[in-house]
Amino acid sequence: MAAKNAALRERVAEQGRDVLLVAVTISQDFAVEGASVRKPEAKRRRPRRIALAALAALAGLGVAHGEPAATVDSPDEVLSVQFSLDGGRPTYTIERFGETVIAASRLGFVLKDAGKLDRNFSLAGVERRSSDESWEQPWGERRFVRNRFNELRAHLVEQAAPRRSLDVVFRVFDDGVGFRYEFPDQPALHEVVIDDELTEFVVAARATAWWIPAGQPEADNDLEILIRRSPLAEVSTAHTPLTLRTDEGLHIALHEAALVDYAGMRLARIEGQRLRAALAPAAEGWKVRRTAPFVTPWRTVQIADTAGGLYESNLELNLNEPNRLGDVTWARPGKFIGIWWEMHLDHWSWQSGPAHGATTEHARRYIDFAARNGIRGVLVEGWNQGWETAWVGNGEGFSFTKPYPDFDLPAVAAYAREKGVHLVGHHETGGNIGHYEAELGAALDLYQSLGVDVVKTGYVAEPNQIRQIDARGVEHREWHDSQALARHHLLVVTEAAKRHIAVDSHEPIKDTGLRRTYPNWMSREGARGMEYNAWGRPVNPPEHEVNLLFTRMLAGPFDFTPGIFALDPTRPGSRVQTTLAKQLALYVVLYSPLQMAADRIESYEANPGPFQFIKDVPCDWSETYVVNGEVGEYATVVRRDRHGDDWYLGSITNAQGRLLAVPLGFLEPGRRYRAQIYRDGPRAHWRDRPTDIVLEERWVTSKDTLTLRLAAGGGEAVRFAAQPAGGRH
Repeated sequence: MAAKNAALRERVAEQGRDVLLVAVTISQDFAVEGASVRKPEAKRRRPRRIALAALAALAGLGVAHGEPAATVDSPDEVLSVQFSLDGGRPTYTIERFGETVIAASRLGFVLKDAGKLDRNFSLAGVERRSSDESWEQPWGERRFVRNRFNELRAHLVEQAAPRRSLDVVFRVFDDGVGFRYEFPDQPALHEVVIDDELTEFVVAARATAWWIPAGQPEADNDLEILIRRSPLAEVSTAHTPLTLRTDEGLHIALHEAALVDYAGMRLARIEGQRLRAALAPAAEGWKVRRTAPFVTPWRTVQIADTAGGLYESNLELNLNEPNRLGDVTWARPGKFIGIWWEMHLDHWSWQSGPAHGATTEHARRYIDFAARNGIRGVLVEGWNQGWETAWVGNGEGFSFTKPYPDFDLPAVAAYAREKGVHLVGHHETGGNIGHYEAELGAALDLYQSLGVDVVKTGYVAEPNQIRQIDARGVEHREWHDSQALARHHLLVVTEAAKRHIAVDSHEPIKDTGLRRTYPNWMSREGARGMEYNAWGRPVNPPEHEVNLLFTRMLAGPFDFTPGIFALDPTRPGSRVQTTLAKQLALYVVLYSPLQMAADRIESYEANPGPFQFIKDVPCDWSETYVVNGEVGEYATVVRRDRHGDDWYLGSITNAQGRLLAVPLGFLEPGRRYRAQIYRDGPRAHWRDRPTDIVLEERWVTSKDTLTLRLAAGGGEAVRFAAQPAGGRH
């Protein structure tokens, strides 16, 4: 990085002496006249690429009002980004097939005690590069990922003292755009304190939004709010991913990638459909404090014809750095059961006492069940001392190394190893990250010594109530998505990696694709999960899971904890608003490499037929496709087992029953498959007959079409068991 900054400073210093030869993209209708660019009135044609000598020097003289300073297209010319300096103010525009998707939108910052960094810029230079490579995920929705983009780097320098410099980098894929800021080290801007980021997203066409309100101090958890649907022009401040559908049917998702040592980006609507970055504030009032050189997270715009196209995009992963951990074969996908749902039903308790759930006896019984049924892990919550304290938003009383007297942790771990089962550890912090960090090393060392290779962390605290202790020993209260929490979560992940432990974060900071860089950060919560069906007011409605696929799931894996078979009311006024078949389908639709079978083991023992699907379904895939779907309405997802040739299908709907035709062209041509079908029964309905389910089999090939009959709040799950190539049935 230091060498790169030195080269940049030298390049800017020599701008007046040397001529840069750069490739720029302009319309073939543009004419170059001296230092200005003239655009005729004729309709703009598709851009073409030419070489323009001395662009850097010309751009330094200024760019005509509203004209692009530089343009970059996606590899197949689906998308085009125009970067402009409007009176010295940087803006960008995104077009798709010549139609504006994101209208001219501002870029820049407001810095503490250093004014605005958003005006009086000249273009000191432009760099371009292209990339087309494939890389392999150690685990994921697909094994191989293609990373194909064109990049534009614009070097900006203020035209007047103190002549601060700033780079804006655009990477343009055929299905979206990522851009970020890069702060070179410089005497005038070494210590950077950001009060506001001025990045805008001006959505050109009228759109509907699916969104979660952000910065809601009255909420129980800022991310665990039901997804709302409204015109974009009625959104207030939203978390990302923010999913949009224009009136013409184009789908857009706004998010960020590679959130490292920076505040999470929310989106505040300023006027009309103009959105502006609203960074999560630090306790001190500013948003971000960094020392140059540094880069911001990528701001991302995914664009697709269909909702499924948004989910199939690899944009977020591709904008993250490659794996930094080396060999991560120890970070293994798998299913787990646990001492968990009983507590949410108030049958057992987390704290010690007559109803204590985390006892040695209970743990051994769950381990036995896991071993009999090929389930890799057993989660035990409530094993450690401190649950009897007022721990929510406090956590000071938790010990992360001392079990309750009725839970023999070493003996339970040894019993699990003997049975070939892995314990899933649990660290609930109560939102006290200072206390957790003080015990983190010892807590992870203990798990490592016992062979625990996954830890589920928790940060149960109200918004803006995470407890942090700074270097001076002063306590602060932070948001879950503040810079302090971005630093904290990465500390936990990297410390866990040193001990070959994977992390499943609950009440987390949002996912931004860092699993590519740190593959032990395997899953997280970050939205309303299954537990709200036990005690939520309201519970999750039938459309909730369909909303999740095209909103929260665009960020990455979600530990939703599906698999509830006991669908009677959990308590007066509460029930799981799905059918049993839909619970099975969720294992395919809502991806997590750490996938819980969340119900009590008695529920599975009473329903061996449906439970067979949970036993069979993998957590690691080689291919994934969305066959059909609309946000909040329905979705059908198919995935192929990474370690075999079987395919799995999950289809879910909202409160409306529907028939869906699914062509099976994704199957290998010329091969037969036994379709093991788990579908809603003829009278199934989430409200009064949720457990009406039919199990059946039929032979299929890639030439067949399967008709799915989904009940209200229902779903269908199918395993396509591949027969030996060339074999007969």
